[in-house]
Amino acid sequence: MFNWKLRDIIMVCIFSIIFGLVYLGAVYISNFLSLILTPFGLGPFGYEIIYGIWFMASTFIPCIIRKPGVALISELLSALLEVLMGSMFGPSVILSGIVQGLGAEAVFFKTKYKKFDMLTLSFAALGACIMSFLLSLLTGGIYKLPFSFLLGMFIVRSLSSILFSGVISSKIFQKLKETGALNDR
Repeated sequence: MFNWKLRDIIMVCIFSIIFGLVYLGAVYISNFLSLILTPFGLGPFGYEIIYGIWFMASTFIPCIIRKPGVALISELLSALLEVLMGSMFGPSVILSGIVQGLGAEAVFFKTKYKKFDMLTLSFAALGACIMSFLLSLLTGGIYKLPFSFLLGMFIVRSLSSILFSGVISSKIFQKLKETGALNDR
């Protein structure tokens, strides 16, 4: 874990800044979606629909820097930067970043940091999703909702995770790779 080169650190920092901005934008989009869905009693789904965006740093950045700890550190840095840029959720986002990063990191650890295909990224996204949902149950008070509503939230969050942090992260990585920008990797 400690054999990082300076360029690895710089790349993690650059992409974490980008994802911090993406995450902050996702807060505003999800608030808007929640506002639209609230009259129908589905306000929380405004977040669930795009929740997978918040796991993208922990799946995309490890594709570039294939080393232990990258998923956790990049997710934590992105969350920290989101908070510093003014996330309305404040410092609790940092705890979310840690938990989500650990969920993705566990999958990459299982593959010995050797597999970074779309399927692996989707499983890493699901790892982050499961951990984030457990955190939401423990700290967000959602456990008070009816089981069927919680199940629906989990299913939508899982699908969002696979879409954004599995499929889209994989596609973005492949497009970046095709540019030749990662040839020395």
